[in-house]
Amino acid sequence: MKRAFRIAYDGRPFHGFQRQPDVPTVENELFAALATLDIYDPVSESRPTGYSAAGRTDAGVSAIAQTVTFECSEWCRPVVFDSELPRSIHVYASTEVTDSFHATHQASSRQYRYLLMESSLEAERARKAAMRLSGKHDFQNFSLDTTGTVRDVSITVESSPPFLVLSVVAGGFPRQFVRRIATVIRGVASGMRDIDSIDTLLAGPVRGEHGVAPAPPEPLFLAAVEYPECEFTIDSQAHSRAVEAIETQHQQDRLEAGVRAEIAESLRATADQ
Repeated sequence: MKRAFRIAYDGRPFHGFQRQPDVPTVENELFAALATLDIYDPVSESRPTGYSAAGRTDAGVSAIAQTVTFECSEWCRPVVFDSELPRSIHVYASTEVTDSFHATHQASSRQYRYLLMESSLEAERARKAAMRLSGKHDFQNFSLDTTGTVRDVSITVESSPPFLVLSVVAGGFPRQFVRRIATVIRGVASGMRDIDSIDTLLAGPVRGEHGVAPAPPEPLFLAAVEYPECEFTIDSQAHSRAVEAIETQHQQDRLEAGVRAEIAESLRATADQ
């Protein structure tokens, strides 16, 4: 049988999703877990039979709805798969799919979300920039790619203090696309970039100092991948374990951020003396 699995992960410890030699990646960990479970033999097979994935996230990018599929036995359920993975990767849902199912090609849409700190940004300017960027355009200035840059995208901005949350939906994305979109929207929202510069970026090649650099990867996550023919079933045990691990990491991150805030405040107080 062939199953598709939903996977969430914290991308910060990894050099991206795709398997690479000599560096930690999410796919390396998935394949190692499947080898431990005897789902595939890494000596004789390059990857599990029937394997495909919804997308390839960059180094530092996280995910809620990464989706992988492969042939496996009935007993390979999320809780079993999850048990062989590090606590930064979580398999929490699955569904049976047809033998021809391909996680990349059969996704009808993908949604990425990017968080911006709201304090120094004007939300209405961000929304106007998002509207200007939405629709079908050649986004050649928003990617490393030189082909496949014509895309039809929907971009929205919502306020969720202390963040502005960018939501970008399309059938697929060229490399670094959402991160460069985030750079432009942040520039417009902060007043550092005129909104009419978007028209220039969409009109033709813009290089050098007037081009668009990618925003940092850590505030970006793959939020949704839609398959109209699939209905995923949550594995309650694996799901609970994922929530617990993520909440624990969140508390640790808050503590570490608190330490940095205390240090910054102490340094400011020293300067005022």
